[in-house]
Parts: sequence; C-alpha cells; structure tokens
Amino acid sequence: MIAEKMGFEACYPVSGQTYSRKVDTRVLNILAGIAASAHKMSNDIRLLQHLKEVEEPFEKSQIGSSAMAYKRNPMRSERIASLSRYVIIDALNPAITSATQWFERTLDDSANKRISIAEAFLATDGILELCLNVVDGLVVNEKVITKHLLSELPFMATENIMMDAVKEGGDRQDLHEEIRVMSMEAGKHVKKDGLDNDLLDLIAANAKFNTTKEALEAKMNPADYVGRSPRQVEVYLRDFVQPVLDANKDLLGAKGEVNV
Repeated sequence: MIAEKMGFEACYPVSGQTYSRKVDTRVLNILAGIAASAHKMSNDIRLLQHLKEVEEPFEKSQIGSSAMAYKRNPMRSERIASLSRYVIIDALNPAITSATQWFERTLDDSANKRISIAEAFLATDGILELCLNVVDGLVVNEKVITKHLLSELPFMATENIMMDAVKEGGDRQDLHEEIRVMSMEAGKHVKKDGLDNDLLDLIAANAKFNTTKEALEAKMNPADYVGRSPRQVEVYLRDFVQPVLDANKDLLGAKGEVNV
C-alpha cells in the first residue's frame, strides 16, 4: 500500500511489509477514534485546547512545563507537529535526487533512498503512535464549551429575535437598526470593559421588541443554531468512514503508548 507506492519494500522487503501493515493499522484506528469523537460531538466544532475546551491525555505525574507548574502543554500534539514537519521536508530528498540524475540507481540515489524513506517511515510511525494515544484519551470539557457558546449565542440569535419581533408587527428596518446598535454596545461591554455579554438584557429593555429576558433566554438553545451539522456528520460517518472500518475490522483495537 503506502510502503509499496514509496518503493520502500523494494529496498527492505521484510521491513517494508511490516511498516506498510503497521501504518495501515494505525491510520485505521486513528480514523475510528476520530469518528467516535465526531459522532459524540456532532453538534459542536469549537474544540480548542487553548480555551480549555479540549485536552489531550495528561498523566498524573506528567509535567506540563518546567518553568510554569500550572501549565498543561499539549506535548503529544507538539511532537506530532514537529515530526510532521520533518516528514514533509523529508519528501524533498527523492525530489532533489530525481532532479539531478533521474533515479538511475547510482549511489547518490540508493544512499538517499535508504536514508530518507526509512526515516520517513520511522517518523510516520511515531506520528501515528502519538495520534492513537491522543484520540484514545481525548478529554472534551463540555461545560466549558457550553459556557463559551452561550456567551456568544445572543449575537448568533439576533436574526431570529428580530424576525420574531417582525411577526409581532414591528418594522424590520427599524428593528434591524435597533439590534445593530445594541449588538455594538454589548460587544463593547465584552471587549472593552471585560464584562459579560448583556445583549439579551438590552433587547429585553427595548420596548420595540416587546419581549422579556426569560422569553429570550428560552431561545438560547445551541442545537437550534447548528444547521445541518449533525446530519452531515452522520452521513459522512455512515457512507465514508464506517465502510472502511467494517472492511478492516481485523486491524481495529490498536492502542498508542507514549512515555511522558
């Protein structure tokens, strides 16, 4: 498969077959882990570690930073990024060799191939091991996600709020201007003053919208604003991911071990 396409097995028949199988196994298990997370979190796509919404596995005795004890640096993801850059750059080796002597199997060709292809597979093996470990122990802090989402949801809901007021007899252009001004004011309170988003309070206090804070809060259901996202995830997993997993059931179940 991948190894065959890269010519690795031609140089190292036994090792090539082993690595090809190993790569395929790990890729499939990473795919299975990502699919499981996607199925669980299909209503939300804002998973960011720097906001404490999602975290890679963190061992009890793991040190996040040698200088700042409170930090939980994503060292697995950092290793993945570092090794990935190495593999990407390593791909230039055969390209440069081809540009100078067209793979005529002289020593500069075979020497380069024995180094670049072997090390690319070793680095890829390390990347997949780390990825397996991350997807197997991914931590999703749903309450943090909900908190962040609800702080922004009033802005996302303004069109629905405005159209509900129009249905009650309000003028759309007038209401649009009112909600624009209030949105700018609420945004200033958040960004300039460091306060909570008070857009719902401002709307409730505006007689032109003829509503209450309680009625507005009842409209703050995140599931009402994700569109076709859950269905798209469901269809993709069913039609594209699951067939691959079903066809390779014998390769599933692998775990990634990382020493920290």
